Amino acid sequence: MEFIEDITALEALYGTPGAASIRKVARQLTPLYRKWIMASRLCILSTVGPEGVDGSPRGDDGPVVLELNPGALALPDWRGNNRLDSLRNIVRDPRVSLMFMIPGSNTVVRVIGTARVTADDDLRARFEKHGKRPATVIVIEISEIYTQCARALMRAATWSGRDESSDLPTAGEILSEMTQGEEGGANYDQGWGARAAKTMW
Repeated sequence: MEFIEDITALEALYGTPGAASIRKVARQLTPLYRKWIMASRLCILSTVGPEGVDGSPRGDDGPVVLELNPGALALPDWRGNNRLDSLRNIVRDPRVSLMFMIPGSNTVVRVIGTARVTADDDLRARFEKHGKRPATVIVIEISEIYTQCARALMRAATWSGRDESSDLPTAGEILSEMTQGEEGGANYDQGWGARAAKTMW
């Protein structure tokens, strides 16, 4: 198998980008990009660091990010598994990408920029819910905003309403496999919903 290792050869296979794919790029929030992003409750945060790359879903019960100004967004780091993969990466390499999605829309809005992690009390307080605050907040300086081609979500019929999870392994089953049965299993799965509800924020 041969691999492509030359940009010219790669570009020759695809041709020239359409004008719209270039002209849609903004350098900060515009009224319509702002409306779209503030309606999103789910994004994927991508980071890169010395150990490799990371992609992490981030969700909230309202807008997943807060606008600090037209060129900056704030993303709370709510309680998770404490692996800190994304945060470790950002501390060492600030390059990030965000993909914002909204159920029912095949449009994806992407933000590319640089990020820093802060434990600033005033900023954390702006996200307070149920008496709890995120441990830290990721502040993203925007370099580019643009819409992603909708074809991927259309091909996958992402929002068709089908439930295709019935035969999938559960988190407990995967954990049991990885620990040779020492952890996980049915009891882990049965208690997960209650545990998650108590530590959502």
